This record gives sequence, structure tokens and C-alpha cells, in this order.
Amino acid sequence: MTRQFSKHSSSSNHSVFSNELANATGPIDYGFTNDYMFRAILQKNMTVLKALISSLLHIKMEDITEIRIQNPIELGKTIENRDFILDIHLIINNSHAINLEMQVADEHDWPERSLSYLCRSFDQLNESEAYRKAKPVIHIGFLNYTLFQDAPEFYAKYYMINVKNHRIYSDKLALYVVDLTHTDLASDEDRKWQIDFWAKLFKTTTWEELRMISRDNKYMTEASEELYELNSDDAIRARCRARKDYYNNLRQTQEDFAALQAEITAKDAAIEERDAIIAALQAQLAEKEAQLKKGEQQ
Repeated sequence: MTRQFSKHSSSSNHSVFSNELANATGPIDYGFTNDYMFRAILQKNMTVLKALISSLLHIKMEDITEIRIQNPIELGKTIENRDFILDIHLIINNSHAINLEMQVADEHDWPERSLSYLCRSFDQLNESEAYRKAKPVIHIGFLNYTLFQDAPEFYAKYYMINVKNHRIYSDKLALYVVDLTHTDLASDEDRKWQIDFWAKLFKTTTWEELRMISRDNKYMTEASEELYELNSDDAIRARCRARKDYYNNLRQTQEDFAALQAEITAKDAAIEERDAIIAALQAQLAEKEAQLKKGEQQ
């Protein structure tokens, strides 16, 4: 059964799809987890961006009066290597800095990477400005993998705190992580603000599934329409294909490295086993030599 949405979202049930999207079938070539597509949709459609921020930060849509994208890109233009980082820098209501990023591959450096982005965004003051005027910064990562395998969590929030009494040192630095693979762990609060539905929308792989998830929310419907439109844009598709190829190559490299590590581990184990056998034989030989020497003395 499809869950009805909370009143805070001002979403209308049974949104109407365009004829093109309503008739689309089969797999989606480039979905929301493609970081270029994710970037393109949120930059192109400020209403969708505003709705997503509303859910993530637990604030009403009408309370977001201004959103400024600090690092816009020219959509469809060829990406240079130095521009491969596709996080979105936002200023909300001229009071908070927000970084949004989609990360599909586990490069085993997310804590360090997110901290680096967070600190760079926080270091925003001009020379003459007082430190207290620094805007609060929140880095929000959508990860298509589990960050900490021993403690999976759907929507985690991290702050600087005192390790003894848990007093927050400052609320101006925060790291949020949405685990797209664990919507099953969403809390009641997460569901109230529909963050789990955004995560499911981002994970969709077919047009049929996309319509099923987004049909009862006008903002998700609008995001779905943007996804369909941008999948029909040759320049956007080329950039998305380049990102997909990059991650495919990265995944292959990681698999090759893992296979090489497994081979090295197996060889190390074989060497250890051989060394153990040699040591045992040497011990037996030493024992026999000792017995012979003892016999000669007798």
C-alpha cells in the first residue's frame, strides 16, 4: 500500500505525468545515482532542490525563502578532470551553507573526503570579518553503500561533541549521511519528512518503478519529469555516460586490486605453511642430531 504523505510537504496526491513519461517503459539509462544527472536535475529545477532540502533539514517549504547555488556548472559541457567533483554548494536564506553530493562507489575515503569539503566551505570569511559571522555548514552525502558496516544507519547526523559529556562543541559544522541501501532502517522522523521516499526515488532503475514512487508527490513527479527530459538530451547523456564509464573503470580497478590482494594473501599463507613445515623438519633433524651425538658420547 502506498503511504500518504505528511501535511508539511504541501504535496498533492495523484500527480499527473506528461504523456511521454506516462508511456515510458523499461530501464532508465541514467538515473539519479549518476552524480552528473543528480547535479543537473538539482541545478536545473530549484523547486525540486527546495523540496529535497526541506525534507533533509526538517523545515517547511515556505520557510526556505532563498537558495543560491555557489558553484553552477554549464550543463552539457565537457567536464575537465579538475571538475569531476560534482557536489553542489548552496546558501540557504543567506544563513546556512549546504553541500549536497551523490556518491555511488565506495572509495574508502568518505570521512576524510567529506571533512575536507566541510572545512573548505566553512573557511568562507573575508580577512576583516569576525569569526562568529561564519555561516553554519552542513555536508549531506547520498551514499549508495553502507559507510560503517558494523553500525548501518539510514540517515545519520554527526557533530563535533565532547566525548565525555556529549556537549556539542559547535553546531556550525555538521555531516549528514543518507544510506540509499538501507531505507528499511528509516526512523519515524525520516518517514515523516519523506526522506526514505526520496532515497527510493533516487534508487529507481525503471520508468514503471519511478512513476509508482513519485505519483503521490508533485515535487517527486517534477523530479521524475526532469529525469526523463534530461535522459533525452544528447549532451547531458554524454556527460552521464562519461561518469558511468569512470565508475565502471573504478569498480574494475577495485575488483582487480581485491583479486590481487587475495592472490598475495594466498601466496603468503602458502609461504607460511611451507616455513612451518621447514621449521618442523629442522626441529626433527636437530632432535635426531642430538640423539646421535648423545649415542656417540655413550
